[in-house]
Amino acid sequence: MSPVVTSEPRESGADSPAAKRILIGDPLSSEHADEHLLPKKMALPIFASDALSSVAYAPQELLMILLTGGLAFLSFSPWIATAVVVLLIVVVLSYRQLIKAYPSGGGDYEVARKNLGEIPGVVVAAALLVDYVLTVAVSVASGVDNIISAIPALNPGRVELAVGFVILIVIVNLRGVREASRAFAIPTYVFIGSVGVMIVTGLIRTLAGDAPVASSAGFAVQAEDLTQAAVILLVLRAFSSGCSALTGVEAVSNGVQAFRKPKIRNAQTTLALMGTIAALLFAGLTALALITGVHYAENPCHLVGFDCENLVQPSLMAQVAAATFGGGSIPFFIIQAATACVLLLAANTAFNGFPLLGAVLARDGYAPKALNTRGDRLVYSNGMIILGIGAIAVLVVFQANLTQLIQLYIIGVFVSFSLGQIGMIRHWKRSLRDLAAMSTPIDADIARERQKTAFAARKGLVINSLGASMTVLVLVIVTITKFTHGAWLVFLAIPVLALLMVGVSRYYRDVEHEIAVDDTTHFGSTGDVALILVNRLQKPVVKAVDYALAARHEKTLAIHVAVSKEDAESVQREWEAHRMPIPLVVIESPYRTYAGPIASFINAYREQHGSSVVTVYLPQYIVGHWWESLLHNRRASRIGQQLMLLHGVTITLVPWLLDSSELIYGRRSRPVPGQERAGRPFERTTGPATGTITLPMADPNGRRREPE
Repeated sequence: MSPVVTSEPRESGADSPAAKRILIGDPLSSEHADEHLLPKKMALPIFASDALSSVAYAPQELLMILLTGGLAFLSFSPWIATAVVVLLIVVVLSYRQLIKAYPSGGGDYEVARKNLGEIPGVVVAAALLVDYVLTVAVSVASGVDNIISAIPALNPGRVELAVGFVILIVIVNLRGVREASRAFAIPTYVFIGSVGVMIVTGLIRTLAGDAPVASSAGFAVQAEDLTQAAVILLVLRAFSSGCSALTGVEAVSNGVQAFRKPKIRNAQTTLALMGTIAALLFAGLTALALITGVHYAENPCHLVGFDCENLVQPSLMAQVAAATFGGGSIPFFIIQAATACVLLLAANTAFNGFPLLGAVLARDGYAPKALNTRGDRLVYSNGMIILGIGAIAVLVVFQANLTQLIQLYIIGVFVSFSLGQIGMIRHWKRSLRDLAAMSTPIDADIARERQKTAFAARKGLVINSLGASMTVLVLVIVTITKFTHGAWLVFLAIPVLALLMVGVSRYYRDVEHEIAVDDTTHFGSTGDVALILVNRLQKPVVKAVDYALAARHEKTLAIHVAVSKEDAESVQREWEAHRMPIPLVVIESPYRTYAGPIASFINAYREQHGSSVVTVYLPQYIVGHWWESLLHNRRASRIGQQLMLLHGVTITLVPWLLDSSELIYGRRSRPVPGQERAGRPFERTTGPATGTITLPMADPNGRRREPE
């Protein structure tokens, strides 16, 4: 058995740049991973902030769509809100079953891939990834909307504010799950409490005969003339916009592994709490908006009497809070601040779901392996950075316009809902078939256990069948009502991303097949030669020569590619003056290239001496300041990249740490004591061997040409 080598503990953050340590903190050891698992009270703000915050804009979007047809259409609001709440309850119950059956963290993707096949699985994954990006964009845009509702002077900087908040959320999440949960817990609970108090206060005032009145209650609406078919589509479109309240429900099923033990029970409890709170807040806020008479139009100029030229239309939440507590009151500003915070932090749900799903996809070979790498703070930092970049791009393209972004929203989540629920139906049917195929047990305890399992499977089948029916119906409605309003972009993005994931999987499969070990492949090299590349005779070159000699190759040569006669003669004089212990070979390069002449020399050497393994030693500077990289030509790296394309060639980079490298490494390159004597790095036993070899060169166009 091979010995296990354990590295010595290092000082926390010793090798991390100062700016990185300040932004995201000192690195964490893998041994502390369990300490960063979430209890239920911290998991709720982390995973449920998206679903909870959607109550701030889902009622607004619902009423806004209905007002397109006129004030009379508001009578449909209670029925539509009831349908949304029922759908939310069914989806929450369905995902409780999914968490129990598939607790590994793959969520709908894992269910679809295992029960429906590869293509449905990657379609679900693509839909979820797209929806996570849109979750960040919509949440941040909505949060900025509420900030501007309280401070209208900030409206010109809408996009800049949105981008800045995304960057801030990325940085907080890169600091780790525990730090993020602490940062997001207080705003989430303040939002739940303040909105709950507002709803109760508004309802009590209404029952007491003092119903609050919104600032827009007196505005009439310029309604559109609608046919009967258009009326139906309008109601369905309002329902689909209200269904945005369901976004984020799937995040808990994707993050089961982030919970403390017992993981399944804690995840199910968190999901139930999230669903209950979201349903109550959505229903209460919709009721209060109708009581106060909120009129919110997609185009503010359609509100008759509203000065759309000089004023910003307040959000529904702002109007209800102002009607309940007064526009300049402390509770009003608390609710606006809490709403803005929780909407901004709702993006955090995506910053947990996206990286976890990306890690699962990377493990299954459908995404780059870098997505399965934990960063310094034990989080999947690469996934977080990709999500942040994608969300910023969407916000810039759509100018952080919530009304436009909401049209792209929830398509992806209902694609995953539908396929996930269909996959669960197949899962339960297979479980029941397997139970039926088992032989009749003799033991009574085993029989009772099988009956319990069969009952659970039948219950799950009923719940998930209902969930599948409803989510498929909603998906059809959302598709019909949102497709021409911009949702076609999502339907384009999902298959493109799915095809890319399938392509990545095929690539990894082909690479695995190519590099798999077999008993027929042999590398029959017959020699071992080392080449040290020399530009000028300096300490880095001497260090490379020292390393090559210590490795005891069969033959060691120094190579100088001569782009000018003067440089070649200078190197030869220095080589002889310092009595270097290995031969120097000078190769002419009339076209001033380096890798090509060296490759030609290697091929010529192999023709003469057989298929030797060649090790090329390349001295390379290591610097401490970023700007120093601009002052060095990085030729060694470029030569190494080109020579690695030759079979049987190994590249060894020999670092020379300049004094400035103390900033990041705390040390410098120094000769080994005793090697440097009176300016001569080596004691020689034989005279220097130098020579000039002229080989056919390739011209810049790739054609071989004899030297003149």
